[in-house]
Amino acid sequence: MSHRINRRTLLKTAACGFGGLALQALLNDRAYAGDIVPGKARHHPAKARSVIFCYLDGGLSQVDSFDPKPALTRDSGKPFRMKMEPTQFNNNGNTLGSPWEFKNYGKSGIPVSSLFPHIGECVDDLSVIRSMTANFSEHTNANYFLHTGSGLQGRPSMGAWFSYGLGSECRDLPGFIVLNGGLVPPGGLDCFNSGFLPASYQGSMFRPAAEPVANIKAREKNPEEQRRKLDLMHRLDGMLVERAGKQDPLESAIANYEMAYSMQTSVPDLMDLGKETDATKELYGLKSDHQHTRTYGMQCLIARRLVERGVRFIELTCPDTGNDRWDQHSRLKKGHEENARMVDQPIAALLKDLKSRGLLDSTLVVFTGEFGRTPFAQGSDGRDHNPFGFSCWMAGGGVKGGYVHGATDEYGYKAVEGKVEMHDLHATMLHLLGVDHKRLTFRWGGRDMRLTDVHGELITPILA
Repeated sequence: MSHRINRRTLLKTAACGFGGLALQALLNDRAYAGDIVPGKARHHPAKARSVIFCYLDGGLSQVDSFDPKPALTRDSGKPFRMKMEPTQFNNNGNTLGSPWEFKNYGKSGIPVSSLFPHIGECVDDLSVIRSMTANFSEHTNANYFLHTGSGLQGRPSMGAWFSYGLGSECRDLPGFIVLNGGLVPPGGLDCFNSGFLPASYQGSMFRPAAEPVANIKAREKNPEEQRRKLDLMHRLDGMLVERAGKQDPLESAIANYEMAYSMQTSVPDLMDLGKETDATKELYGLKSDHQHTRTYGMQCLIARRLVERGVRFIELTCPDTGNDRWDQHSRLKKGHEENARMVDQPIAALLKDLKSRGLLDSTLVVFTGEFGRTPFAQGSDGRDHNPFGFSCWMAGGGVKGGYVHGATDEYGYKAVEGKVEMHDLHATMLHLLGVDHKRLTFRWGGRDMRLTDVHGELITPILA
């Protein structure tokens, strides 16, 4: 015998079911949640606990910073003697010598240009890689490649992979934080996304401003009222889980709600520099007469405070100096000098401060852009994009100090010795935090995905 019900009764009794379906659709969206995997991927003893990634958006010129080339000075103004690869704008001029002189620093005697006198003082703590390469010469794809190991949009950022694999030692701050100096790189926020990883691992954007995190302030009149709302939400979520079974997307969303609640007290404490000494503020450039030095110095100081709190991965982006990042297709001298003035003192301060506090050994500091610049001119006074050989450096966290790896040709155009690929950099960073890059995987689309795809070799010569 069949039991007929009218439409009104059906909607009344099935309302919760429809609501559950709608919620499930929302939670399946990448921006809300994903599968949860505990961050317990350490495969061998770690040298480092945290990463600070100083991202040079736009592409610093290697031949004007950490890779001096006397041949450029000798042949400056003459036709370039090597075969030129296609460039972004194909407005290629003559050989362009560096406008800056190089000086040997430290016991290691590593040469650094006059753009970075403060970082030069720290050269005995640096492993300089002069043979870095990239697979892309256009900003957006190169940024995705640097951040995610893929030139395509939608993959998890390396900060998300570190947080996913290792979790966080901090309960009231996210494991992956991006300190936004004012410029979001080409490629947008997907450079910091969680991709197919759970949404709780995506980068959280902080600004060195009065309100560092948007919409983090409580709307309720008192903490008790807010706590009651969260408790109600938990009960309702628990009822849904009980009815529908374990729902990992739902649990990921709940974790994000709870993190936001914790950040309401942890973020103001993080940003309160009242206990920092005047000497520390002076060291980082917070009293500089240069606005952008103060902004980047604030980021570097906050990065140190995040490391002290156990945050796993911190990325620093550049403020807007009005010179289009490090992307000097013209006015190389003006643009690079303004940008270097912005980061040189604060980054050196970060290295010195970490070292004085005994934190540099357990903190891996990485300094790189998405590619380098050509040794020949674009037009008359700029440099075009060059992915064939450029410089970066790493410090602390288990790498050799005062060491140079690899080499480019006599003009600094292409890597010719100890070539390093982006996947190698990612593999080495993971290794220093105790993770085997081949074993840190996530099942997605019928395949075990990883940050290094099917590539990546350790840069063993730089390991201490």
